[in-house]
Amino acid sequence: MDVYAPQTWQPHERPVLPGSPSNPDHPFWTRVAFLIVGFIVAITGGLGNALVSVNLPYLQGSLGVFTTEIQWLPAAYVMANVSMNLLLVKFRQQYGLRLFTELFLVLYAVVTVAHLFVHGLGSAIAVRAAHGMSGAALTTLGLYYTLQAFPAKHRLKGAVLGVGFSQLAIPMARLFSSELMEFGEWRGLYFFELGLALVSLACVLWLKLPPGDRIKVFEKMDFVTFGLFAPGVALLSAVLALGRTVWWLDTPWVGYALAGAIALIVAALAIEHNRARPLLNTRWLINPNIARLATSVLLIRVVQSEASGTVGFLQALGLNNDQMLTLWWIVMIGAVAGMVVSALYIAPSRIPGQLLFSLAVMALGAYLDSDSTNLTRPQDLYVSQFLLGFGGALFVGPTFISGFGAVIAAPNNLVSFSVMFSITQTLGSLLGTAITGTFQVWREKYHSSILVEHLTQLDPLVAARIQSGGLASLSAAATREANVLAYNDVFLAITVLALFTMAGLLTHYLWTACVTHTPKSVPNAQAGITNVSLNNSGSR
Repeated sequence: MDVYAPQTWQPHERPVLPGSPSNPDHPFWTRVAFLIVGFIVAITGGLGNALVSVNLPYLQGSLGVFTTEIQWLPAAYVMANVSMNLLLVKFRQQYGLRLFTELFLVLYAVVTVAHLFVHGLGSAIAVRAAHGMSGAALTTLGLYYTLQAFPAKHRLKGAVLGVGFSQLAIPMARLFSSELMEFGEWRGLYFFELGLALVSLACVLWLKLPPGDRIKVFEKMDFVTFGLFAPGVALLSAVLALGRTVWWLDTPWVGYALAGAIALIVAALAIEHNRARPLLNTRWLINPNIARLATSVLLIRVVQSEASGTVGFLQALGLNNDQMLTLWWIVMIGAVAGMVVSALYIAPSRIPGQLLFSLAVMALGAYLDSDSTNLTRPQDLYVSQFLLGFGGALFVGPTFISGFGAVIAAPNNLVSFSVMFSITQTLGSLLGTAITGTFQVWREKYHSSILVEHLTQLDPLVAARIQSGGLASLSAAATREANVLAYNDVFLAITVLALFTMAGLLTHYLWTACVTHTPKSVPNAQAGITNVSLNNSGSR
């Protein structure tokens, strides 16, 4: 039997794109099972890396490595994740997504087991790279499973939930990672990660996705592009992950790596620009609507890095994760609420309003944090962090729907969209942390210099502090105050960035509405896209 031969489908069963599953009718409990498996698979795609990311200081101690070395763990995940997205779309179109997922889930599990016996930096990096490769497939697989849980008329809601599940990884990791560390130190994290991989593998083998169409799509030049693009992304990931730690202008290899990344990525794009059937459609990517979408998502990832700033702020005040658990529950509730609200109200005509509202909510949350003091405690941040969690989850779903609709209209651009969304989400997370972290260090040095200038023993308060605790106590107090002021500057800058993004989107919507004379409809970049998505969902 020719697996690439066209298959006969009922109108409602036809797959949206080659490589995606068909859409047969399912009994109610089968739909529930698909939803549960979709959640498990999607969470597995990001939770393992989230557990490592929020516990880097503890893992650094257990591995006995320097701060610069431990930063290779999140970098390795991003390197593998973004690169594999380049090949994943065509792989699932030609061989099926389940095969890819099963292969890399097994690899992920095997490498994790090996790391339990060979505990070193090299094996830890290998685990992160394997997770990045499998995560590239799991995110998409979780979306497909979730879509199977919804009938055609509600499939947009399923898409929002499928994309939103991955947003829960970081708050979930903060909730129970301390217990895992207490259970088995660093092994507790990796045993849990291994368990997730095995449970996901069992779920995928037990509940199979419906079959879809398969086509032969790989070309020799695809691997040339991959050979240039993958190392380019790897170098760029290393720069973003380690640049702040080794400091950008103090370490020569950062400059060399950045130059190499630019050269390799540009070479890959140049090859693709001149291909008849490109892997990456550069002309589509630089389309104003797609470029605007990518820029918006990238800026939002920077805004969402406010959460890591909040962690740094509270840690600078001497708090540990156990004292922040209620705060992370609030963030989790906010993220779930944002995801549910987005799914309930998703519609083509409402997408602009959802995006603008989510930006306004995030701007307000960051602004509320910008007047923190050394007396601020987690309970003072409940409202602001709820708003940030809510707004971030509310933003992701409509953004994905907007972009994916353009892919349904032009299926050849599926790889381009997948890579674009992966870069803006995954690499954008590294970029956000790098930008906010660098800005915080810069402002801390500035505030520290100002505070030190005003410290003199002629001041009775200064003299009293020196007498009671010595110069070390005074220095620690000055450093703490400088950090508090610096984090306030970070939160205020994030507020401005969210408002700037909001203003840009609002200007675009108003301009498009005036030009097209349809003020109540979604602009062309969004309306046509999401309407195509909705129409295809209904026709299945």
